[in-house]
Amino acid sequence: MKQEILSEIKQYETIIIHRHVRPDPDAYGSQCGLTEIIKASFPEKNVLAAGLGEPSLEFLYKMDNVKDSDYEGALVIVCDTANQERVCDQRYHTGAKLIKIDHHPNEDPYGDLLWVDTSASSVSEMIYEFYLAGKEDGLVLPDKAAELIYAGIVGDTGRFLFPSTTKKTLRYASELVEYDFSFTGIYDEMYKTKYNAAKLSGYVLQNFKLSSSGAASMILTKEILEQFEVSASEASQLVGMLGNIEGLRAWVFFVEEADQIRVRLRSKGPVINELAKKYRGGGHPLASGASVTSWEEADQVLSDLESICRSFQ
Repeated sequence: MKQEILSEIKQYETIIIHRHVRPDPDAYGSQCGLTEIIKASFPEKNVLAAGLGEPSLEFLYKMDNVKDSDYEGALVIVCDTANQERVCDQRYHTGAKLIKIDHHPNEDPYGDLLWVDTSASSVSEMIYEFYLAGKEDGLVLPDKAAELIYAGIVGDTGRFLFPSTTKKTLRYASELVEYDFSFTGIYDEMYKTKYNAAKLSGYVLQNFKLSSSGAASMILTKEILEQFEVSASEASQLVGMLGNIEGLRAWVFFVEEADQIRVRLRSKGPVINELAKKYRGGGHPLASGASVTSWEEADQVLSDLESICRSFQ
């Protein structure tokens, strides 16, 4: 499949690369890392990264201004996006050919060509494998691409602490840090905490609820976000902080936005991506997201999560 994708890239003059909405480091790392690989390998091609920028990740890369006309006869590649409705910039389907590269369960097998590897720690890891498979056939890995891929792997493995981290992941990371970029600088930028978010962290630790089933929950209303002057996106990034709580099996953050309540699910064992699918979402078995439209529906999510935790052995 990697050779097929490389063959397609060689055939097109314009390649436009997308990823999912509200990007995390893996979305940025895979999308922009692949962009930089193709640019360095085929400098005569027009290679563009599409989608809205994420301020917290723009230290890594800035998105391109992609015109409607750019899609005419273009190859489009979507990275790290399981479902079509989550693709950032819905013009992705207006090109001549579409490729999906992902590591989530393939519930929505869109595209003319699909490379899905659920065993990969991240799509960034897959992009590095794509380079390794094609380096004898013209692929080049510039320092910027190595930095982006490394950042993506770090983000989706939780700094190599998540169960998705494998021996292969660590081997790739050791190879990537040989390139000319500051991996400590990546950590500093990715994990720095704004003052207001730090204050909100204290509120979360004082107010989260943990049931006898091992299901924990945290509700962050618009009023609470306004009180701490923290955005919904910044608040959502705090979801991992409950992971070390003793007795906790799985947990959920409900973060209220103007038109929806974002649901951030995490687990230390119980499978939660089917729960996320039930509420218009999806993701990995131990890390997923969804959305609900009312606090009554949020109560249903929590009730379902408690049932999952009670039945977990």
